[in-house]
Formats: sequence, structure tokens, C-alpha cells
Amino acid sequence: MFAGDQNGLQGDPRLKAISEAIRVVPHFPKAGIMFQDITTLLLDHKAFKDTVDIFVDRYRDMDISVVAGVEARGFMFGPSIALAIGAKFVPLRKPRKLPGEVISEAYVLEYGTDCLEMHVGAVQPGERALVIDDLVATGGTLSAAIRLLERVGAQVVECACVVGLREVKEQHRLNGKPLYILVEPRQQTNCSAPSVNGVAVNGVETCRHDDVYLSTT
Repeated sequence: MFAGDQNGLQGDPRLKAISEAIRVVPHFPKAGIMFQDITTLLLDHKAFKDTVDIFVDRYRDMDISVVAGVEARGFMFGPSIALAIGAKFVPLRKPRKLPGEVISEAYVLEYGTDCLEMHVGAVQPGERALVIDDLVATGGTLSAAIRLLERVGAQVVECACVVGLREVKEQHRLNGKPLYILVEPRQQTNCSAPSVNGVAVNGVETCRHDDVYLSTT
């Protein structure tokens, strides 16, 4: 669900402030990309605190013992949430970043595959887990995180993201797990690429999305 659709948060000015604190960088890192830059949210103390507070208010009474953050932006929000609700923070990292024995889960990207890894023993069977990341579009990374946690016997209660596309909530089930999103991306439609004499560079014409940024390629 979207936070703004929830009773008690409808019209909450904090959500508008959070959305406005996220900078949209056109054509980064390449033509056609509308990058949702959360570093500007982190610079805004009040908006950053409100982001964490909204998540904490939602999860403090759900008996969650694990907050699993997806590399790398999930690391920016996960530890604060974990501390506030009395849970441990478990990083889900890209390959060869963790020094100990790991369990891995691969997932498919548009042009290849990637992988998430977690230390063996970090999560125990029966623990209730929350998965946190900054942005979701296709849901592929979150689905891999859910599979990884479930393989060690954890119960994934929910996935949470700061930014997300409404169609993900409506169309993508994330392995049957609920998804909680604070705000929708800004400037996700009517995207345009740089042009020369009115002709789009690289033939960019329409918007599409992936798990890191909003793309018009």
C-alpha cells in the first residue's frame, strides 16, 4: 500500500515534504534516465527523520526482529528503523562483499543477472523480517531478498520502500508479500531525452522503469 492511502496519513504534509526532498536528475547516468536521488533527502534532517518515523510507527508493534537492508540504499534507512523498533539490522550485499560464509540468491535483470548475499547464521529460522530498500519499480531485487530470507526459515512480514511505482503494488505480488511505499517517483512520465535539432538522442521516446531509476530508454 501507499502511505498516503492509509487512514491517518492521508494528506499528511510529511509525505509531500519527503517527495519534494528527493532530487530528480534528468539523463543520469545516461540519456533517458530520470534518476531519483535520495541523497538530497538525507541532507534534509526533518524529511529524513520523518521518513524513518513513518516506517517506525508502522512496524514498532509487528514483532519484527530482523530489518534486512538491500545494498546499498537500504543501508541508509534500515539501521535507524532497526534501532527504533528493537530489531537487528542484516545487510543483504552484492557478491564478494561479505567476509564470512554466505548464502546467495540470484535474480534476473533486463540484460543479465545479479545476486544478493547474506552471512550464514545472521537470521534464524522463525524470525520475523522486514525488507527495506529506497526504490522499487519491477520488484526483482525485493523478490530475491524475500527468497533469500525464506531459505533460512525467516518469515518476511513486509517489504518497504521510500519510492515506488503504483503499478508495482497493483501488478507485482512480491512472492505474495505486502509492499509499503511512502511516495511515488516525481517526473516519471512525459520524460524526454536530450535532442539535437528536435531529434531525440539515441532514439529515446517513451518512459520505462527499472529497480534503480526511472528510464526513458
